[in-house]
Amino acid sequence: MDSQGSILKLPLTQGLSWRIPAQRLNRRKDEIIDMPRRKNRNPWKRTLTVLVYGVIALLVGFGVLDSDLFPQTDDDRDIRENATGMISEDGEITVHFIDVGQADSILVITPGNRVMLVDAGNNSDGELVTEYLANQGINRIDVVVGTHPHEDHIGGLDTVIENFDIGKIYMPKAVTATKTFEDVLKSVKNKGLKVNTAEAGVDIGLDPQLTSVFLAPNSGGYEDLNNYSAVIKLTYGSTSFLLSGDAEDLSEEEMLQKGYDLKADVLKVGHHGSSSSTTEEFLSEVDPEFAVIMAGKGNEYGHPHKEVMERLEKRGIKVFRTDQNGTIIAKSDGNKIEFNTEPGDYSYPGK
Repeated sequence: MDSQGSILKLPLTQGLSWRIPAQRLNRRKDEIIDMPRRKNRNPWKRTLTVLVYGVIALLVGFGVLDSDLFPQTDDDRDIRENATGMISEDGEITVHFIDVGQADSILVITPGNRVMLVDAGNNSDGELVTEYLANQGINRIDVVVGTHPHEDHIGGLDTVIENFDIGKIYMPKAVTATKTFEDVLKSVKNKGLKVNTAEAGVDIGLDPQLTSVFLAPNSGGYEDLNNYSAVIKLTYGSTSFLLSGDAEDLSEEEMLQKGYDLKADVLKVGHHGSSSSTTEEFLSEVDPEFAVIMAGKGNEYGHPHKEVMERLEKRGIKVFRTDQNGTIIAKSDGNKIEFNTEPGDYSYPGK
């Protein structure tokens, strides 16, 4: 950081190529598939996964992909205990769950006026997110997080990166052969930035008045890109937020096994309310008072799913939904959390 606390831009290694070593897609929209988890893994799929990672390793070795794209981080950080951030005298943390339909985009503004953007919706949402941020008077984003390389999360990031002064960028070590992913990497390169690895134990360091840490991903080689999702816990005073991307039951189980402090007042429900996420065990450990579901009205995946809504209703968790409430804004002074709208209901397709 510089003397004023701004995050310095880090240059890319010279000669770095951002081209993905696979057939380029001619279409912008990536396919998003919501499927139930299979008990028996497909051995051919497992073999393909190994081959893909082998190719990536070779490309790094030959200099086509720079190993500095995903620099190593310390593995010995202990994040099992929840540190409490200091409360500024008049400060608030504000978390905006921006309505981008069947997609995610979350804006965080800290008590020290630091800004973090987590995802930026679909490709078509880039201008919407850019305009929303500009309307908040934002011209610099201190931290950008692409939770995982699916189009409904990183699609608009290239537009955002191109239009704002950017501090740091975090993404998990997940590579996919899509035009969307390539566009994001090109925008990073054009800004003279590099991607920092989002993984469990990394301290984001967003604002000294609060704690901001990644709780996932905890391993690699996942068959489903959703499980690479960067899960973020924000703690300000006695209040906390857990932003879970599209993390599914496998990632949730890993966080439980690690013994992390998952308790949070606000849970951004994983994978748009899909039954592949938000297990009973995970929900019990998080024990939120509020839940936020980011899903498009009448979406083709049937989100949110019946199983998740019944779990939330059974526990009496107040649910806010972008498909019902539009953009949702939560504010915390470090002691209590308030929302800009009344909670939604527990309905789901078919109810």
